[in-house]
Amino acid sequence: MYLTIRNRLRDALGALIQQKYGVEIAVALEKPPKLELGEAASPVCFELAKRLKKAPRAIAQEIAGALPKIEGIAKVEVAGGGYLNAFFDRAAFWMSLAGNKGEASKTGPMVREKVIVEHTSINPNKAAHIGHLRNAVLGDTMVRLLRQTGREVIVQNYIDNTGVQVADVVIAFQNMEKKSVAEVRQLAAQPGFDYLCWDLYAKVTQFFEQDKARAGRLRGETLKAIEAGAGETAEMATVIADTIVGYHLRTMARLDIYYELLARESEILHLHFWDAAFEKLKASGAIEYATSGKNAGCWVMPWRKEVKEVGEVQDSSAAVGGDTAEDDEQAKIIVRSNGTVTYVGKDIAYQLWKFGLLGKDFHYTKWPDAPGGKTVWATTAATNEAGAPHFGGVDVVYNVIDTRQAYLQDVVAEGVRALGYPKEADHSIHFDYEIVALTPRCAAEMGYAISGEESKSHVEVSGRKGLGVKADDLITRMLEAAKARVLQKQMGMAAEELDRTANALAVGALRFFLLKYTRNTIIAFDFEDALKAEGETGPYCQYAVVRIRGIRRKGTESPGAGRDVNVDSLNAFLQGPDSADIWELLLLTGSLDSAVDAGIGAQEPAFVTKYAFQLAQVFNNFYHKHHILSEEDEQKRGLLLGLTELVEGRLVETLGLLGIDTPEKM
Repeated sequence: MYLTIRNRLRDALGALIQQKYGVEIAVALEKPPKLELGEAASPVCFELAKRLKKAPRAIAQEIAGALPKIEGIAKVEVAGGGYLNAFFDRAAFWMSLAGNKGEASKTGPMVREKVIVEHTSINPNKAAHIGHLRNAVLGDTMVRLLRQTGREVIVQNYIDNTGVQVADVVIAFQNMEKKSVAEVRQLAAQPGFDYLCWDLYAKVTQFFEQDKARAGRLRGETLKAIEAGAGETAEMATVIADTIVGYHLRTMARLDIYYELLARESEILHLHFWDAAFEKLKASGAIEYATSGKNAGCWVMPWRKEVKEVGEVQDSSAAVGGDTAEDDEQAKIIVRSNGTVTYVGKDIAYQLWKFGLLGKDFHYTKWPDAPGGKTVWATTAATNEAGAPHFGGVDVVYNVIDTRQAYLQDVVAEGVRALGYPKEADHSIHFDYEIVALTPRCAAEMGYAISGEESKSHVEVSGRKGLGVKADDLITRMLEAAKARVLQKQMGMAAEELDRTANALAVGALRFFLLKYTRNTIIAFDFEDALKAEGETGPYCQYAVVRIRGIRRKGTESPGAGRDVNVDSLNAFLQGPDSADIWELLLLTGSLDSAVDAGIGAQEPAFVTKYAFQLAQVFNNFYHKHHILSEEDEQKRGLLLGLTELVEGRLVETLGLLGIDTPEKM
């Protein structure tokens, strides 16, 4: 609602300025620091003053006097040296929100755009860990926000089933454990296979460190066999990867995270996606064959950027193409000298397919035993299954990958650009984020030995070292802690309701904790901090909803319940001398559209978690000030109850966008 009115103001100002002064200008809007100054302000007159050679305040007075009536705005005043301050029609704002009660927030004009959000994308070689959860929760929340604005979103999970990590586990089974395909298949059919592979992956890392020449030879041979897709090595890789993917899907389903498509790297090779992309890249000159230097025998993409000491990247005027050490370092290998394709090479082909630029498509089949009764499609080299949809050909792609992969994502976008697709390169969005570490307290609770240096800051996780919190262990522990807390206050709660409530609290606490930090912040996870019922946490926001539902249950029998509030009373309650806190809460209740818009624009779901916390906090302050159920004035009691109900609907909707459910009791 708030964004809708702001947009009307911006459009009206732009149209009047064009008509009156013949100037086309972008109208900026700001939120005044105090409600006494209005709900929206524009400094546009200061920019106009430069063009018209006229005092900004004089221009502001002309515009304020000439503006036509704008729906939802009571008046526009001139402030300071030339600001235009807009004051909302508070009664109309109330009636609009009350009239749309129960409906999803209007987020301005719907965006008719087809989008792929690729997230999670865990290497299918071991159990998921807490860092993977940040990726999945960020991606899933972005999907929810984009869909709120009308975008058509396809959720994809990239499965790197032919990569180095899977090869390492194959090597471990074949060379360390001396297992056959049949024996690995038997192990995969037993519970805990993802945990078994977790331990094995840490062991094979140590095995490689003992003899790096052996590691290089084994990896090269194994990768080549897996990419060929035939033989015992490839079969073992398929058993491992497919089994681990099943575990990952079940883990993410515990957090209400699902996918439409599992895009497997093997099909990029077997359906000759890479071959098609390779020919395009060679023909365009985007990649070159290195004949000397350390990259001799490789196909490389010359990297035309230089990194300065301050970390700033800018275009270099000279193309990289020689054989100096510096050139070698700035050339990204696309095809190794042994003929195997690097991750980034396959990803360029995949990115071209996403935008419908490859001239090829996957074949699709339903993934067996997908959790939650959902239909999940997976790519296949076999024949298309009946009813298979088409997943590519979109306008924008969000690749949710941690910040350490920024260079590789730049190379992928550069590959798309070099092929003559600048718009698609610009719409290849690397939705990056920082790592998740553990607080020293959390690491100690998990039984990890930490160094003196780490004890003062945070403890980084490492899959190769086997150090980290497995996602399922974390979720289970959160559930147990949540259940214990519910039982402290609800000892008589039935078992089914207890499980449902504990699940809502645990998932809400975890998702909120992972979302409330901006993406460029390293998170130090801590069980105790995440589950707190006070402060900026999921349970705090959930408790506000529980409190409101208690008021609503009691309020249905209140004498003022359901009474319509007349316009005169509305104006008195919303504009009187004691109305500031009521109007603040009402305005915030109608501002979810603005929070969603800001979250998408800045690619920061944290903006929406901040909104949820602020709304819960402002409501709690309102609740402590006003005696809602015992208010003697029936008109005011009706308004207070109505406002409380509006807040409940908006909080439930906001938490839903964050993937958080709200229990009836806590």
